[in-house]
Amino acid sequence: MTADALEAANKDRFAAETERFRRELLAHCYRMVGSAHDAEDLVQETYLRAWRSYAGFEGRASIRAWLYKIATNVCLTALRPRRIRVLPSGLAGPYDGPDHPPSRVAPEDVSWLEPMPDGWLAPPADDPAAAVIARESLRLALIASLQHLPARQRAILILREVMAFSAAETAEILGTTTAAVKSGLQRARARLDELEPEPEELLEPTDQRARALLDGYIAAFERSDAGLLEQVLRTDATLEATPFRDWYAGRMNCIHVLDAYVLGAPGSWRMLATTANGQPAAVIYYRDADGAFRANGIVVLAATPTGVSRVIALHDPALVAMFGFPDVLAH
Repeated sequence: MTADALEAANKDRFAAETERFRRELLAHCYRMVGSAHDAEDLVQETYLRAWRSYAGFEGRASIRAWLYKIATNVCLTALRPRRIRVLPSGLAGPYDGPDHPPSRVAPEDVSWLEPMPDGWLAPPADDPAAAVIARESLRLALIASLQHLPARQRAILILREVMAFSAAETAEILGTTTAAVKSGLQRARARLDELEPEPEELLEPTDQRARALLDGYIAAFERSDAGLLEQVLRTDATLEATPFRDWYAGRMNCIHVLDAYVLGAPGSWRMLATTANGQPAAVIYYRDADGAFRANGIVVLAATPTGVSRVIALHDPALVAMFGFPDVLAH
């Protein structure tokens, strides 16, 4: 066999052994860094490094654990010089000052969390249990909380609690001791409990109740109908939107700021249903001065059996293309 043929055979064998893990590695990198775009790049780097060292892989660990070791360390290296990605609620408490439009944050002052399109991570259709676990571990509020953990604690928590690696396997992946893993997991759990003491019971995006809440939210914006929002939001609902610092707690506060500063005239907004982070979501379009509906961003809803408890809008036109929708809607 020639050298070229041998390399081609090795590449085929490498792809056969590793490609099936690409989507779960993408989810892993996303949990670590809070950015879908960055996660894509980090997975590419993971596979490049894995290919370079594939000839030396001797099977002492499973191929999956070996890939997670590479991916986790790629993420830890990438996180060192970066600011954590946050939502407005990660900057300060809810706004309770004089009435004024939400205050915008300069791009250089903060890095915002990004949503993850469900289509990028669709698990096998024949494994509904895995699908539920994947969605629960990608909820936007959880991803936001994870970013506030020190990077190595974040890695330990994800590897142990989400990916179900043993303490010994996690220690091997991170190049540390089992005792350090157990200690780091304990601290990470305690910190996560402070950030999100009572995780909510969220409806699956396929649940008819979740779709009805999403449809109601979309209709409220497209019709500029604050009364519809009152039917959709829970009394304790919160509202936050990037790139704005201010966020709001309580249904009446949320509705007031939307009615006063956001909804505008009927027909100003168009929204198209999608899913993000295992939650009901919509891509957002805003009508410009020429009457064209141009990409504006993504809104993600926390849908519960008693209504929407949390609205997170991410106003970044680039996110619309990431979700596979056009920049401008046809009339």
